[in-house]
Amino acid sequence: MASQSTNPARGMRDFLPVDVRKREYVIGIIKEVYESYGFEPLETPAVENLETLTGKYGEDGNQLIFKILKRRNSFEDELEHFVDNVKEEFYDDNNPLYPPEIENDFCDLALRYDLTVPLARVVANYKNDLPKFFKRYQIQPVWRADRPARGRFREFYQCDVDTIGSRSMLVEAEQISAVCEILERLGFEDYKVNLNHRKILTSLLDVCEVPQEKHTAALIILDKALKIGGEATIQEFEKSGLRSQGIKLAKFFYQIFERKNKIVLEKERVPKELLEDINNDTFEALEALISNHPESNRGIAEIKEILRFTKIQKVEKIDIDPSLARGLSYYTGAIFEIELFGFTGSLGGGGRYDGLIGMFGKEEIPACGFSLGLERILVVMEERGMFPEHLQNSAAADVMVTIWNEESIGESLKLASELREKGLRVLVYPEADKLAKQFKYADSMKISFVCVLGESELAENKVTLKNMKSGAQETLSRSEIAEKIK
Repeated sequence: MASQSTNPARGMRDFLPVDVRKREYVIGIIKEVYESYGFEPLETPAVENLETLTGKYGEDGNQLIFKILKRRNSFEDELEHFVDNVKEEFYDDNNPLYPPEIENDFCDLALRYDLTVPLARVVANYKNDLPKFFKRYQIQPVWRADRPARGRFREFYQCDVDTIGSRSMLVEAEQISAVCEILERLGFEDYKVNLNHRKILTSLLDVCEVPQEKHTAALIILDKALKIGGEATIQEFEKSGLRSQGIKLAKFFYQIFERKNKIVLEKERVPKELLEDINNDTFEALEALISNHPESNRGIAEIKEILRFTKIQKVEKIDIDPSLARGLSYYTGAIFEIELFGFTGSLGGGGRYDGLIGMFGKEEIPACGFSLGLERILVVMEERGMFPEHLQNSAAADVMVTIWNEESIGESLKLASELREKGLRVLVYPEADKLAKQFKYADSMKISFVCVLGESELAENKVTLKNMKSGAQETLSRSEIAEKIK
């Protein structure tokens, strides 16, 4: 019989103690900053009704939802009918996947895909119990049936911050400011926040004569334009029947990025002191091209207001990027994304989604959110050695208590309780053993002190305290131990 694999499922991970400490360190800073801005914690179930999630993430997103089969009693009759009557029509041995209409017959629940749609459901469901302006943060795992890659997993944590109920651009500015503060406190310097507006994108597409029904396809192409390059972008437009429109868009973006790219090549990054001048150039180009479009002025005005508010909060790393599209279909206003120089992919992003909560109720409720990519942040911090040294060498306890023999276990447990009452983390060696082995174990666990309760110590009601770093040891009364360790 072949042995079973001990690896976790593909795209999933185990986290050993040192990994968990690093994650908790980052999450702790994120929580601290979000709460300093008045955001409150929220948690939602890992499992949602399938109908809650479908139709909210676009066609590509729907394909990445982890669906859950109905419980056996509720679908066995449907399954038997499928096998007997329609399997041959839909099943292909080379591609053994059921079509969506069949798959959905067998599924009624799904794993949470993101934290924004569950938030929208909560707001629609509890709107009478929530404040007029609901500010929440949520840090929980989500699941996507995606292809695993560097910094991309099938189970990962999102760190979301959202404000519900206000249309003011102060909301966007405050979220950008909070996220920038988090990145600075974690030690990131070479990042910027790319900022755009869906109304600017719509105006650009209209001015370049992209048909309304092909706006989504064009946005998907634009969203990956910088990654695949100009020639490949034109080819993508050509495949979509938009070659002439794609060339117009490419020419415009070339003009926008010509100066910016020159600075990037010369300086390896866009200096923050030049971003304001570059943004002004971008606004001039946008206003020259789309100022006559009915929606463009509002988009540009809102972007300028966000910049004004963030400048007051001393946030300077914002870059206006008219090509930023973001694939999710529910954004309605400003959109933003964190770019880290030298890293493929973003560290987070978000935007305004005033229409989403209305999908769960009768009224449209304004909303805006920002999601930090915890997993990607952790990957970069690990590669760059950005974690504090104490996390790498952190011990499970402040002190370990030895076991001399079976008869002395009670005294060792009593001493451990006394030390815990005084605020120390105490590990008790679980069995009687040679002292050398117990010291070796404490050393492997990076524990700084060991309390020895040997035969003489038990007889005199004292404790020998050994400093594992220096090797020094001294015999003390039990009441002195805690203060000595501290």
